[in-house]
Amino acid sequence: MIKAVGITKKIATGKVLLNNISFEVRKGEFVGILGASGAGKTLTLKSLIGLMDLNAGEVWIEQENNQHVDIYKTKATVLKKLRSKIALIFQGYHLVQRASVLENVLMGRLGSISTFRSLFIGFNTNEKSEAFKALERVNMHSFANTKVSALSGGEKQRVAIARALFQQPNLLLADEPISNLDPKNAKTIMVLLKELSQLFPVIGVFHQPDLCAKYCSRIIAIKEGAVFYDGQPNLDEKTLEAIYGDELSSILS
Repeated sequence: MIKAVGITKKIATGKVLLNNISFEVRKGEFVGILGASGAGKTLTLKSLIGLMDLNAGEVWIEQENNQHVDIYKTKATVLKKLRSKIALIFQGYHLVQRASVLENVLMGRLGSISTFRSLFIGFNTNEKSEAFKALERVNMHSFANTKVSALSGGEKQRVAIARALFQQPNLLLADEPISNLDPKNAKTIMVLLKELSQLFPVIGVFHQPDLCAKYCSRIIAIKEGAVFYDGQPNLDEKTLEAIYGDELSSILS
């Protein structure tokens, strides 16, 4: 579970970037964040992992012991542990191109092992087996020894998801994970994210309201830094026009 309460961010000029944003997401939910360019979607996502200095607000994350911790008011050691259990997927994949697919998946757990071990010992046989199983989950196991640079965009994103799975997260955040993909691969990734939401909450920023309507369990729309809509994923044209304004025609084309 993750719960944002009154997230507010202002800049020196006084302009409000995020205005009292609040929502809660639990396991079983695949939440799509929609909004026009500059609305505050990615800033909202960043605030959930403590990457912003907020003017006000709290972000509560449920730990494995069922305790809830405010990510903005915890010790550095606890924050590091919390972040090691938050998987991130990006538009640009953030993979090491010269490394193999399996090596990239193993990197998902670097934040959970010591620096000495990562530099001089590496991962054991059981961990490599777990990483391979993660690749099987996304149907990329046959590429285990292939360099990432040889993969297509859709294949790279599946590797990124396998890396997230190997991380054994309690939460998955995705920032425009299908923006660079063709329709077929975009649907493949959305199906995978929907399946993963049964294991842990999944929150993603998207520009495709049609795919969100089909695969997400819930939509949160951000407009001018505030929550404009929070509810069912099937949005009518009037609501979409209110969310996107003049951008709607380009988004739906």
